[in-house]
Amino acid sequence: MKRRTLGTDLTVSALGLGCMGMSEFYGPRDDETSLRVLHEAAELGVDFLDTADMYGPHHNEELIGRFLNESSASMKVATKFGIVRAPGEYRRSLDNGPDYARHACEGSLRRLGIERIDLYYVHRVEQDRPIEETMEGLARLVSEGKIARIGLCEVSAETLRRAHAVHPVTAVQTEYSLWSRGPEDEVLPTCRELGVGFVPYSPLGRGFLTGRFQDGRFEEGDFRASLPRFQDDAAQANRRIADLVAVMAARKRSTPAQLALAWLLAQGEDIVPIPGTKQTKYLRDNVGATDVMLSDTDLAEIDVALADRPVSGARYTAEGMKGVDA
Repeated sequence: MKRRTLGTDLTVSALGLGCMGMSEFYGPRDDETSLRVLHEAAELGVDFLDTADMYGPHHNEELIGRFLNESSASMKVATKFGIVRAPGEYRRSLDNGPDYARHACEGSLRRLGIERIDLYYVHRVEQDRPIEETMEGLARLVSEGKIARIGLCEVSAETLRRAHAVHPVTAVQTEYSLWSRGPEDEVLPTCRELGVGFVPYSPLGRGFLTGRFQDGRFEEGDFRASLPRFQDDAAQANRRIADLVAVMAARKRSTPAQLALAWLLAQGEDIVPIPGTKQTKYLRDNVGATDVMLSDTDLAEIDVALADRPVSGARYTAEGMKGVDA
């Protein structure tokens, strides 16, 4: 497994593992199957796990805590705070206050069964609270040894600059893929100016870029059924993007998932995608992306083709967009 460094000192596998779907949002959960995926990920050299206290809520951290207790592998764990939601509800509120951050951090440490969180993200930025106040509270948690590094999710370039001026930010996590290229405008260049790593989530377009989930059929409890990009007309238009991925993948003798991940990996050594899966076959497929090399010609061809295939539909519903690009 190739390795990359986020920020100044967080060296991890070139691909991480997004664990959210093991708990909710993508249909029924199966803890034993998810644990097998986690153990196989460690065997394949994946040592960067991504979770959050609101996944479940809390179940995902508890599941990873169980895995960490069972495994002898050395893993880096990133978790998040700031989204507050009741079990079974998608509706959420945001709280970035220092007191809440401390409470949330201590809860995450307890559930994960660890003494220090390797990377602690602000999951979504609270609109009416100065980011400086939030960063000062997190900096105190760093000084106390409860967290090792601070990250931000879905922030604007301006917010990133203000936050980084208070305390170094190790990584920004934002949706980024062949059908979500917004970070290229301002956020990714700002990360590079400041020496901040970048962690793309949903790098496979929530599965759409792999050629799956284009017929509008989902298991009960799969939130993709409500997302604008997966609705009938939008899905039909977006199929042109997935078709492009499939054609390029066949040319490179890879799978569509590997092509989409290889494209992200080719965007810079400071990028560590975190594809999620609940199945070992998809985990192995994703890891194979690290062996797919795209030339400058390949990348230019993809850019030209995508310019003629604009994405249709918003990334989330209005509720899900709370705190995005804040």
